[in-house]
Amino acid sequence: MLTAGIDAGTQSVKVVVYDDEKRMIVASSSSPLPLIEEDGGVREQEAFWWVKAIKECFSSLSDDIRKGISVISVSGQQHGFVPVDKDGNVLYRVKLWCDTSTALECSEIEEALGGRANCVDKLGNPVLPGYTASKIRWLWKNHRELYDRMETFMLPHDYINFYLSGIVVMERGDASGTALMDTEKGEWSIEAAEATAPGLSARLPRIVPKPGIIGTIRKETAADLGLSESVAIASGGGDNMMSAIGTGAVDDGIITMSLGTSGTLFSTSHHPFKDRKVRLASFCSSTGYWLPLLCTMNCTVASETMRKLFDQDVKSFDKAAEDAGIGAGGVMMLPFFNGERVPDYPHGEGVLIGLRQSNTTAANIARATLEGVTYEFLLGLEAFRENGIEPQSLTLTGGGAKSRVWRQLVADMTGCPVRVPEIGEAAAFGAALHGLWCLSGGSIEEIAKEHIRYNESASCSPDKASTDKYKEEYGRWLRYVETLSPIFR
Repeated sequence: MLTAGIDAGTQSVKVVVYDDEKRMIVASSSSPLPLIEEDGGVREQEAFWWVKAIKECFSSLSDDIRKGISVISVSGQQHGFVPVDKDGNVLYRVKLWCDTSTALECSEIEEALGGRANCVDKLGNPVLPGYTASKIRWLWKNHRELYDRMETFMLPHDYINFYLSGIVVMERGDASGTALMDTEKGEWSIEAAEATAPGLSARLPRIVPKPGIIGTIRKETAADLGLSESVAIASGGGDNMMSAIGTGAVDDGIITMSLGTSGTLFSTSHHPFKDRKVRLASFCSSTGYWLPLLCTMNCTVASETMRKLFDQDVKSFDKAAEDAGIGAGGVMMLPFFNGERVPDYPHGEGVLIGLRQSNTTAANIARATLEGVTYEFLLGLEAFRENGIEPQSLTLTGGGAKSRVWRQLVADMTGCPVRVPEIGEAAAFGAALHGLWCLSGGSIEEIAKEHIRYNESASCSPDKASTDKYKEEYGRWLRYVETLSPIFR
């Protein structure tokens, strides 16, 4: 059976077609997406761009592949706000997860709900600029006539499901990133909806009770994409939820670390939780459970910035970092170039500290960069442990996972064995496996075990002496972070 996974990200749409019998991806394609960037933190896209990109992706696949597809599941960038009227027409450009123009609206919603601590009690999460709720309030405040016409709203993956099937629904995983849901119950919070905008509770989309097939492809869409009219459409989910499936993080203690432009750390939990220190987002998974998640704003942002500063290619940068050794000769980096979520430093900046005439070298700075970025993930691991999730292993994905030096550094710093999946497109592949599961049934844990393979040559085991040394270095890094907190908050 062939299953297709669509991943609609910020930069591109990707499609993979997976053959569950051959246990391999038999076709893949991608199409780039433009991004609207304006002053004040505006980051937007047009919804029809996603549809155009999907058509381009499928048009590049062979007829035999397209006609053999049985099910499609969609992974989409989380938190984006797609307002639609009663006929399904999009009313405004889509404000994305990385749009920070609605910070004021976040504060207004949190105040209406009794403050941040109360938000965490009631919803499981604070109301952050990336989340959907503040974008809805922004539309209500700035374009009242459009809000009044809004019948409901969708998230990016829901809109693509609507294009595919004509059905408007949400599933628990992606919906939990709106800041409108009680994530423990997996239900909309009417109080949060009305605090966001008057009458929003009557505009909330239906949440499907569990992952599964939501319908079949529309005849018009099947013709557009060259697919059979019998193709099933799965409920899909957000990109982090699908990446969890694609990297095997579908059971307690199996944690994925994504070393991309931003950094994420997530795992499936069979129990709901609320991180009172607000380090982990309290999301639901797209497999019927929960997905605690750490998100940092700066990961390969930091390494790429330093690499370009010293005019090094990736190989040279890695070699320099390896030569410097643990602790980077006393040099440390606070890699908060774009501000930061964890720690909560909205006005954070990149800082090099501990510089002396004897240790100010390109190699030490390269090492300090990788170490500083990875120390942030330790904050997340602490939160996992405090919330009853003990890490058993770390699965690395993203561009940084290609670095042997960084992989070993992660293993040594965390004290956990590290592995890397053979298939790098975690979200698109996860969506394909999700579709397979929704159509064929069974256990998602067993499907992950059967279909995810790991690159044994990229695996790393921690060195205990190095782990012990890193515990000391981490304490020093935390002291620097705390000392500078009055400037960054």
